Amino acid sequence: MHLAPGTALILASIIAATLLSGVASVMAAAWLSFGLMSRLVPRMVSLSAGILLGAAILHLLPEAFESQADLHALSWTLLGGLVAFFLLERSSVLRHSHHHEGDGHGHHHGHDRREAGPGGTLILVGDSIHNLADGFLVAAAFLTDPWLGWLTAAAIAAHEIPQEVGDFIVLLNAGLSRRRALFYNVLSGLAAVAGGVIGYVWLEAAKEALPFVLVLAASAFVYIALADLVPDMHRQRQRGESLLQVLLMLAGIGAIAALTSLGHAH
Repeated sequence: MHLAPGTALILASIIAATLLSGVASVMAAAWLSFGLMSRLVPRMVSLSAGILLGAAILHLLPEAFESQADLHALSWTLLGGLVAFFLLERSSVLRHSHHHEGDGHGHHHGHDRREAGPGGTLILVGDSIHNLADGFLVAAAFLTDPWLGWLTAAAIAAHEIPQEVGDFIVLLNAGLSRRRALFYNVLSGLAAVAGGVIGYVWLEAAKEALPFVLVLAASAFVYIALADLVPDMHRQRQRGESLLQVLLMLAGIGAIAALTSLGHAH
């Protein structure tokens, strides 16, 4: 398949960005799992919540609603996306985990070991599906605007790192070695690259679907932030830690607002 120079650059950017959001986030999570995790992960969750909300509301939704697509159809897509992600999580297709043994979240000792024993394969399958969808969303963002593509990939990576830390620990608790747990998580992360390429090929031929995919991406970000990350933040009861959570969430929103302004100026 011969690609024009501009088209080839977009595809190369999608592959690079999905490697960032998929594989690099796994490597960062593995590094955090060697002792720094207990302090950094709860704070990364707060920052991730702000980044996801900011990316969805300040960037993805405006891009979609400024298109020529029907506003009512986009609104129904947003609502349908939120309901669909709820149903997917209820059926365990989506699974988000930011806890580990001894993290202070109130689980009895051995919670993760029992959870991982029969469910380790399901965790990896669910993550692969999740990463495949993430790659598709990154492709949609790049085909709309390369700046939006990098912003979407960064927002996904910010969320994936604390999630992958939790999954990494669950697999360790299931009895896997660190090397094997890392290998399987990297394979799962590569699904994001596959999703990016599939999304690029499909959306190049169906560009009228781009605004709707952007709205679905926004609904995913809002759902993950409000249904997954914010409840996780509420488990931290210390007053000083609560203030830090608020500041980190605002910092995430502020970073997206600043990057959005730069993107509109370029």
